[in-house]
Amino acid sequence: MSASYTGQKSYYGDGMAQNIARRRRHGRVWHILFYAATTISILALIVLLLNIFNAVFGFVLIEDEVPPTELAPGGDLESLSQGELISLLEEYLSVGLIRRFNFEEPLAERSVTDLAALVQVRIVNPTVIEAWSLQESLFQSDMIRAEHAAHPGTRVQFRSWLSARFLVSPQNPRPQLAGIRTAFFGSLWMIIIVIVVAFPIGVAAAIYLEEYARSEIWYNRIIEVNIYNLAGIPSIIFGLLGLAVFVRALEPFTSGTVFGGVDPTTANGRTIISAGLTLSLLILPIIIINSREAIKAVPSSLRESSYGLGATKWQTIWHHVLPASFDRILTGTILAISRAIGETAPLVVVGASTFITVDPKTLFSKFTTLPIQIYQWSARPQSQFRNVAAAAIVVLLVLMLSMNAVAIIMRNRISKQRRI
Repeated sequence: MSASYTGQKSYYGDGMAQNIARRRRHGRVWHILFYAATTISILALIVLLLNIFNAVFGFVLIEDEVPPTELAPGGDLESLSQGELISLLEEYLSVGLIRRFNFEEPLAERSVTDLAALVQVRIVNPTVIEAWSLQESLFQSDMIRAEHAAHPGTRVQFRSWLSARFLVSPQNPRPQLAGIRTAFFGSLWMIIIVIVVAFPIGVAAAIYLEEYARSEIWYNRIIEVNIYNLAGIPSIIFGLLGLAVFVRALEPFTSGTVFGGVDPTTANGRTIISAGLTLSLLILPIIIINSREAIKAVPSSLRESSYGLGATKWQTIWHHVLPASFDRILTGTILAISRAIGETAPLVVVGASTFITVDPKTLFSKFTTLPIQIYQWSARPQSQFRNVAAAAIVVLLVLMLSMNAVAIIMRNRISKQRRI
């Protein structure tokens, strides 16, 4: 028996000492449980990331419609001149397709690199017959060689499905040509709409409920209870709300017909502004709750000292309460927006396109987003689309982690400036 335990026993008595020892044992048990839960969470995250990256890289079996060696010495298309590349395009492609390319940008004004890429896609036309994961590429080389031998005229190439071409290319029914440009721009439009709509309304509502509203008034209590209830409602319910209100009831506004410049026979409310407003409603309760907690954490002595110097209530809120809580408000807002980026169910209900190749240019454009694109690719029967979906997941994770990093950096800077 330790000296400390003996001293406690002599001072408190046997019952108190046993109670303290029991509490310490319980504390150690809970400490082990918390440590185990954290370890399991980290391991699950590592397994998830490994599974994603396992699908992003690996060998692929490619069959070319026209081998590059038949078009250029050694298969190096960029070794050809601009005129030679244009001659190849005119020889192999139809007159209508050449006319379309010239309309988009005259072939004579394109660089050798652009023309070589066009020849690669349109004439060489590589098709991925089989794709292997990174694990299979590293440990099952015999299977890959056997598959290659069973398909004469094909070539095996190590491929990263996440590439610069993948980031700047639109959707395509062929997995080796598919990209996320349209979906990425759709997600950016969504983020902008959510920030512009949800952030000021959420912070303003939090200021009212925390600083002005009196809890003894019945309608203020109803508002508070409903805000907490809305924060826990499934996201698809907000999608149904957006469908009823923004897509159908406010269709003249969300389709853009009231502003002109839109064909009223084809316009409808299934546009990017309807989706952005729906997601704004989704995260609005979360922003209000986080902002209220941040404002509540400001010491009352700061308010009282401001009042003592003759400041009004609004001056106190604007010059003291908000600056003291803005770092926590900003962190909570960006975390809520990160949730909105990953939502799929409300956007499916509102009418996100599953296949679209045109980038959204206005608030009234048709749209898709990264989560919708990932869902659509994962549901395709071709196995190569799962590799493309894994690459899109990496981009989505990077986008969300970047937003969280920005929130942390801005919070630290604001806190440092406040201390100064």
